[in-house]
Amino acid sequence: MKTFQKPLTSGEETYYVRQLREGDADQAKAAKDILIERNLRLVAHVAKKYQNVDEDMEDMISIGCIGLIKAIDTFDAGKGRLATYACRCIDNELLMLLRSKKKTSREVSLYEPIGQDKEGNEIHLMDVIEQEQPDVVEALELRGNVRRLMTLMQRELTDREREILLLRYGLWGNRELTQSEIGERLGISRSYVSRIEKKALNKLREKFEQG
Repeated sequence: MKTFQKPLTSGEETYYVRQLREGDADQAKAAKDILIERNLRLVAHVAKKYQNVDEDMEDMISIGCIGLIKAIDTFDAGKGRLATYACRCIDNELLMLLRSKKKTSREVSLYEPIGQDKEGNEIHLMDVIEQEQPDVVEALELRGNVRRLMTLMQRELTDREREILLLRYGLWGNRELTQSEIGERLGISRSYVSRIEKKALNKLREKFEQG
């Protein structure tokens, strides 16, 4: 079982957030790395709420990490603790994943259960749809980020990495496939597909953050 580093104290968090915002490039990068590493336990905690959803937990944690990074990038230190704000961002990222999965189904009921939270309460699609919708500025920013990611996929990934991401997430007109289905199609194991997928996502994340 993965061992996560201890969460930051309030004082440590304040220090590293200040370094991220006010330090030089090296200090900011080091501070961001620490803020991510010391909050990974939080990502796992939030992801466990959806442990009964038919999704691989490692995938859920990977998506949750994207929410954590967004939280760190947009956090306002004058509005409480980073952990509280990050919980909402991580949760929203996971809910968007579940919503996108449901959009691929041909017949979807708004009241169809999509899983359970950690208390055993059913989560319905309606609960996801009722989440706050992004405003116009956020939508434009998202569109720009998608274009950047498409460019990075073409430039930074190998043909095999690109093919697996296209199939895994149903991009560019492809049907969304599970890791097992991709493995069967390409003649490789599911675990190998998982490793390639994670490597490709990490490469994209690193290049994306470099701007």
